[in-house]
Amino acid sequence: MQDYLNELNDVQRDAVTTINGPVLVVAGPGSGKTRVLTYRIANIIESGVPPWEILALTFTNKSAKEMKERIAKVVGSRANNVWAGTFHSIFARILRVEAEKIGYPSSFTIYDSQDSKSVISSIIKELNLSRDRYNVNAIASRISSAKSSLIPPKLYGQMKELISQDSMNKRPRVHEVYTKYMARCKRAGAMDFDDLLFQLYYLLHKNPDNVLDKYRNKFKYLLVDEFQDTNYLQYAIIKKLCKYEGSSHNICVVGDDAQSIYAFRGATVDNILDFEKDYKGLKTFKLEQNYRSTTHIVQAANSVIGHNKKQIKKKIWSHKGDGTKIRVIKAVSDSEEGKRIADSIIEQKTRRHLSNSDIAVLYRTNAQSRIFEEYLRRYNIPYKVFGGTSFYQRKEVKDLIGYLRLAVNPQDEEALKRVINYPKRGIGNTTLEKISTKAGENEVNMWEAMDYVELPAGTMKKLKGFKAMIGAFIQRAKTVDAYDLAAYAARQSGLIATLKADTSVEGLSRLENVTSLLDGIKEFVENDEVEEGQELTTDKSLASYIQNIALHTNQDEDDEGNHITLMSTHSAKGLEFKSVFVVGLEENLFPSFMAMKTPQGIEEERRLFYVAITRAEEILTLSFANSRYRHGKHSNNSPSRFLNEIPLDNMESGFSLSKPTGTAVRPQRSGVAGNFKQARTQAKLSINVADFKPSPSSAIQEGQKVLHLKFGEGVVEQVDGRNDKKVATINFPQIDNPKRRLMLKFAKLQIME
Repeated sequence: MQDYLNELNDVQRDAVTTINGPVLVVAGPGSGKTRVLTYRIANIIESGVPPWEILALTFTNKSAKEMKERIAKVVGSRANNVWAGTFHSIFARILRVEAEKIGYPSSFTIYDSQDSKSVISSIIKELNLSRDRYNVNAIASRISSAKSSLIPPKLYGQMKELISQDSMNKRPRVHEVYTKYMARCKRAGAMDFDDLLFQLYYLLHKNPDNVLDKYRNKFKYLLVDEFQDTNYLQYAIIKKLCKYEGSSHNICVVGDDAQSIYAFRGATVDNILDFEKDYKGLKTFKLEQNYRSTTHIVQAANSVIGHNKKQIKKKIWSHKGDGTKIRVIKAVSDSEEGKRIADSIIEQKTRRHLSNSDIAVLYRTNAQSRIFEEYLRRYNIPYKVFGGTSFYQRKEVKDLIGYLRLAVNPQDEEALKRVINYPKRGIGNTTLEKISTKAGENEVNMWEAMDYVELPAGTMKKLKGFKAMIGAFIQRAKTVDAYDLAAYAARQSGLIATLKADTSVEGLSRLENVTSLLDGIKEFVENDEVEEGQELTTDKSLASYIQNIALHTNQDEDDEGNHITLMSTHSAKGLEFKSVFVVGLEENLFPSFMAMKTPQGIEEERRLFYVAITRAEEILTLSFANSRYRHGKHSNNSPSRFLNEIPLDNMESGFSLSKPTGTAVRPQRSGVAGNFKQARTQAKLSINVADFKPSPSSAIQEGQKVLHLKFGEGVVEQVDGRNDKKVATINFPQIDNPKRRLMLKFAKLQIME
């Protein structure tokens, strides 16, 4: 019975029923990719092929499970005999049978990332290498990258470019660590996750007759999901398993080059772009009907991705009607961006009756979640950070806050225990236990007990050094503001240096989070605006800041699952929401400054933006800020070039370019520069920061023309209050909601002649 074929459109049906020879299915977003893949496998089985002759490779266990469940609905229990699973699980299964042929026991251990890092750490110690310079995470990332590129230790040592890179990073002995690591794993009869691929390739390469041919003959049909996310090594194994030389092996790969966004993990879009070069007689099917999004969203996505030079041309279309036009929010600052997004969420919930779970906020870096978390908490809107931890719960953030808590209150024992040996300074758990015991015996806190606990001279010296450092923080906190103290503590504690030493993707993200925390403290110190209903306070001390974030972060978690989703654009792949906010669309942020060095980098960032906007089913909102804090300084931003690539017909109208905040943007095109040329110019407010000289707050009077770095030119309409509590109401005609109330004690205003 083939009723399932009636569920497919014409192109989907052709892709499902063409079961022999090489096939490429280019699946646009929301085009029914999973249905095509599973029905194709079901159809192969229905045509008489034994299910155990089918190999289907996925990237997640969830995908493999879903695949089998869907196949079972068509062919029943036969689906259980299909070899369907992740690259790692399937290859581990093969290695269990064949491992002895490459010198490993069939019962080999699989090391997780912590096991691997433990081995690397012990090697670094044995070689007497600097733990700061030879950061374990960075070395593990380097070894993983080498394996993914099919570079064993011997070849690594012969590649001048790699050795030169290591020397430039002041790690000339990475090759030696890599060599010892591989030897240590083999000696222990263990493979790490990268080895499950690396060693399988080695097995197939070294045993072409008795192993490679065995599995080539076993798997008559090979299917690969999310093919655009494969790396060099994964594709090398796929080609090994397929007798593609002069033959039409039955291989089908499914994916979308426009959604290839994992280059930082080693994925290469060239695998799908160049697929037809490896397989003669390839049949390509393009799934172009989008079942997820409305026409305005789909047309915007087509226009954006059309700017990439390296791509498989396709034109996605939707049957769901035009829908709502795309809204662009243009904010004065990152703080105001957070507020505007929260306001828009409330509006959508009220007017469109959306539930929290219908809405997602997508950002380029995890560090950006802070400002949106703060405003959602202020408005009592439940949210969940997907694929990560809430900003103030991230380890590196809590570490720095731990130092700040000690600077305010050295009796805080939980903060003391958290940071006394991080970064590592040779004060271990045994020492902490002795201090705690002494504190209990004498009924004092641990900070006081550190002065007279009996410990070896070397340990006492380390304790005194730590206590002197915290003492310096305490004294400094009496004379400087919260930001100056936090920045000083981050440097002096060694926290910044430790994070900088970890050059892995995760390490860079942790450094960004600490930088974002510092920027948040800077914003707390310099914020001069009094919002409606906000308590008027002039306390910008570190103690005030600590109290502020404690109150914001100590709220009950949402247990019902009805929450706003906050996530990075990378984490959003494969998901969909009725309403999506893509935020922080500025040059050097999205696209990322790290990607702007090469055309390939920009094209991947554009693919990432394409993925972000195609998560939206009905409502798409894009936002950017004219300025945001970066490394403790206000920086002016230009709107992302990607905004420039969206057709005006797909965007809301009725917005004046002269206003730097608001709702919908419909600027005028201006030659090649595009629709955001004027916005970029306006974003800088034409203010030269170097020439800006704040006037004394006591000189500010009603009727004066003044200049503000964030809001531009304005007129003082009213001054209320006395002394430190003076508040000026100023009209800034260039912005939306032009009347702003600023505390003169903190406001930096230049009186204009």
